[in-house]
Amino acid sequence: MSTPVTFGIVGGGWRADFFARLAALLPERLTLVGAAVRRAASVEEVGRRWGVPVYLSPADLIAKQHPDFIVVSVSWPATPEITAAVVGSGVPVLAETPPAPDAAGLRALWAEVGGRGLVQVAEQYLLMPGHAARRELVRRGVIGRPSSVQVSSTHGYHAVSMIRGLLDAGSGPVRVSASTFTAPLLDPLTRDGWTDDATPKDVTTTLATLDFGDGRSGLYDFTDNQWHNRLRLRRILIRGSLGEIADDTVVRWGGPRTVLRSSLVRSQLGHDLNLDGHDTEHLSFDGQVVWRNPFTGLRLMDEEIAIAALLTATADWVRDRGPAPYPLAEACQDHLVSLAIDRAAASGEPVRTEVEPWGG
Repeated sequence: MSTPVTFGIVGGGWRADFFARLAALLPERLTLVGAAVRRAASVEEVGRRWGVPVYLSPADLIAKQHPDFIVVSVSWPATPEITAAVVGSGVPVLAETPPAPDAAGLRALWAEVGGRGLVQVAEQYLLMPGHAARRELVRRGVIGRPSSVQVSSTHGYHAVSMIRGLLDAGSGPVRVSASTFTAPLLDPLTRDGWTDDATPKDVTTTLATLDFGDGRSGLYDFTDNQWHNRLRLRRILIRGSLGEIADDTVVRWGGPRTVLRSSLVRSQLGHDLNLDGHDTEHLSFDGQVVWRNPFTGLRLMDEEIAIAALLTATADWVRDRGPAPYPLAEACQDHLVSLAIDRAAASGEPVRTEVEPWGG
């Protein structure tokens, strides 16, 4: 067996914890060898939490530990600067989303590092079990040629990555129209837990249409705090020339005068008298497994499965054992379209993106 891939983390926040914790569960594949933080006051705490040496600069981390790649998990404004510095040292990067805060920053980052081919971005949504299974059905042609994706689940570039990825939309021009609506909604949960506030308050919903050309379109629907608010269901609809996938239900053409309806079925261990531990085993469609959990036994939630899949895919990429999981060019395009949604919503006027250097 080959030696584990080594990596370091720049940053010590909530998101960075995912990478450190998941690597610790996969010691045969990944080894966290160190971290870098900006503030001296954080060195001891991060070192104690992750059990690794902690430095005050990415340069020191690289010089002392020689990692195979670096995870950059810092603020939006700091991400492009640190990413460029690490790439300048010749070390591959897995950068948190988005890779730069605005369109000018995306272009500047691409001009500086795009040609090196050393940057992947930590966009994991299409690696989540349900979305990965739906993408596999699309790949197999179950609903024919995909033409439209509607997402009401997550925000901005995450949702755009799902829409573009499922449509295989490329990096051509996109015409974006958007509107916002305000209405009261109870908000019982945040990242910090239950609010114990039973009074509905005004929240904003953003609706946007994305026209990718060639008959392909997207519908973006996001309400403030929809990530945590269980009073808003997640919804995804993928339409194609031979049918559609609505959440876990699939309707499709089955031949002359025949329309079939099937379901994506999750095999979940640990329910009722199953004593194999609480875990996701696989997702199946019409008796065939279309996604299998590569981390069975670790008892991971869907988000952790997706991040672990991204980490291990990055490890394979740096060892030339697998394809690039989510290259910088894809991330730049997704955030460019996300920024266009924000502009269109703010102005009330359509916005058109053009072909950028990363799409050439």
